[in-house]
Amino acid sequence: MTMNLTQQIITILMIILGTMLTRFLPFFIFPAGKPTPKYIQYLGNVLPPAVFGLLIVYCLKHVSIFSGSHGLPELISIVAVIGLHLWKRQMLISIAGGTICYMLLVQFVF
Repeated sequence: MTMNLTQQIITILMIILGTMLTRFLPFFIFPAGKPTPKYIQYLGNVLPPAVFGLLIVYCLKHVSIFSGSHGLPELISIVAVIGLHLWKRQMLISIAGGTICYMLLVQFVF
């Protein structure tokens, strides 16, 4: 099933509208002059660790220590992420370094 030109234009406009809404709405709801509500500050403090916990569970849910590479690439990459984070304290470097480490291990070692 293909979309005609009108459907394609409507789809693109809806994507633009959704993107703009999610980008600009926080600035309208929480303007610079007003203090940020306490529950938003609370969410800002607790959601990043919660998201990382969910990512760890998601990434490791199908790892089997009883077959294949026994979870060694994952374990080595987790250690690399922890080491990079303790060394540099930069989230992007930690995540990118762990991802690169895992990809290199899976492609060339295991």
